Amino acid sequence: MATHHQGYDAIVIGAGHNGLVTASYLAKAGQKVLVLEAGDRPGGAAQTREFAPGYRVSTVAHILHALHPKVIADLDLESHGLKPRAHKIGTSALLPGGARIDITDDALATHDSIARFSPNDALAWHPRMERLMRISGALGTFLMKTPPSPSPSANDFQTKLALGMFAVQLRMMGKKDMLELSRILTINVADLANDFFENDTLKGLLGFEATLGVYLGPRSPNTVFNLLYRLASLGKHGLGGLYLPQGGMGGIIDALVKVALGKGVVIRTEAPVDHILIEKEVAVGVVLANGEEIRAPIVASSADPQRTLLKMVQPGNLDTEFLRRMRHLRMNGCVAKVHLALDALPGVFAQAQGRMVVAPSTNYVERAFDCAKYGRVSDHPALEIVIPTLTDPSLAPAGKHVASILCQYAPYKLRETTPDQARAQVLERTLEVLELMAPGTGNLVNASEVLTPHDLESRFNLSGGQWHQGEVTLDQVFFLRPAASFQQYKMPLPGLWLCGAGAHPGGNVSGAAGANAAREILKDLRQNDKRGAA
Repeated sequence: MATHHQGYDAIVIGAGHNGLVTASYLAKAGQKVLVLEAGDRPGGAAQTREFAPGYRVSTVAHILHALHPKVIADLDLESHGLKPRAHKIGTSALLPGGARIDITDDALATHDSIARFSPNDALAWHPRMERLMRISGALGTFLMKTPPSPSPSANDFQTKLALGMFAVQLRMMGKKDMLELSRILTINVADLANDFFENDTLKGLLGFEATLGVYLGPRSPNTVFNLLYRLASLGKHGLGGLYLPQGGMGGIIDALVKVALGKGVVIRTEAPVDHILIEKEVAVGVVLANGEEIRAPIVASSADPQRTLLKMVQPGNLDTEFLRRMRHLRMNGCVAKVHLALDALPGVFAQAQGRMVVAPSTNYVERAFDCAKYGRVSDHPALEIVIPTLTDPSLAPAGKHVASILCQYAPYKLRETTPDQARAQVLERTLEVLELMAPGTGNLVNASEVLTPHDLESRFNLSGGQWHQGEVTLDQVFFLRPAASFQQYKMPLPGLWLCGAGAHPGGNVSGAAGANAAREILKDLRQNDKRGAA
């Protein structure tokens, strides 16, 4: 076994966006950092790749909205080529035959678009959504904060202060918003939609927003929390809207790689970690799949909690109860990604907003989820469609286009369907739905690619094909992500840290988990230095 003593202060496992963020913050503080990536290039699930000759697309995530302003500023990403707000897009809720409702920043145009279907909802939309944004904004304050312990010790002043600030922030919402949060937090989004609106299309859109990427339907409990979580990244705690980055999501990775390399970070690709090196119950480095041993006193993993703690940490090194919690994390991937190479654009796609959603009613989304509950691809899936070539023609040959589509639901846990059959069904049923919304679409497709949750697991090492590295639900967030007592990025094995979406605050291309983990690692180093000096 080859051993390399290269004097690294920290090893970061995975060159996804969170891993690169952690590495850059650590290097900025003077640490010598090595990033190890199993794939052939950095980026993880936020890459831009060719899926057919001449056609490129954002491989998994395809809309930028959650990248935290503090991360952008701290790492000076814009001076390294990132243009996060280059192309802002609105949302069109599509209906059969080409009808649609357009939701944009233009309040008057949005009002008029909704009014064609429901004058009452046209008046209600702005105040209702504004209130939800206020409430979600209060919760969003904690995206870049380390979750405190819910039961601090008597001498733990910092934790008590953090809990106090949490209570103060909620109180600052005002009495009416505080009461509204108490009312809606644990209910399902179908009930909220019925309470807010009368039009089925608006209800379906709200139901889709609340369930995208989680193994829940609109009538599942706590889905309003998921809606608030998503909205939190659409305001001041994110980019303030939905954007298509120039060059696809790979543009974000390009900027992060430039920042990391500029700070002295070493990035190695095609360097899969087989296991974490443990000596005397302390993580002291990693062993690669080829047997190479690399040592460092800090090992930060941006891989998901199950892959990190159940596969990379060898048996016998972690508490049984903690391992049970890790095994039972809900990692139920339920979204497939569909890429279409188009010879031309259907008129509906060319006229609609940059993001199109097919979820014409709450019942439609719920029926799609019913299929998933029984281990089947949805007969009539809900879809999110983006045409990135409308803002970046370089992604396809001249005059051609790319459609990037999220298909929900395509469950990881299949009963009587093989993964290959599921892949074919996703494409077939997605095209059937598109044909209803934009007749003639099928005739324009010259190539396609489907990534099911099984593909996301095998290609990007996402356990269960779950792109958030664990569902973002009330019992798997904040104090409880990834587990109670281990919500502060520091794992029960000394020297090992989590820095990916499996830690607080969860998924989305935000960089928050990576930044928070780096802050806690550096704080721990300072405390150790003080103890050593004493």
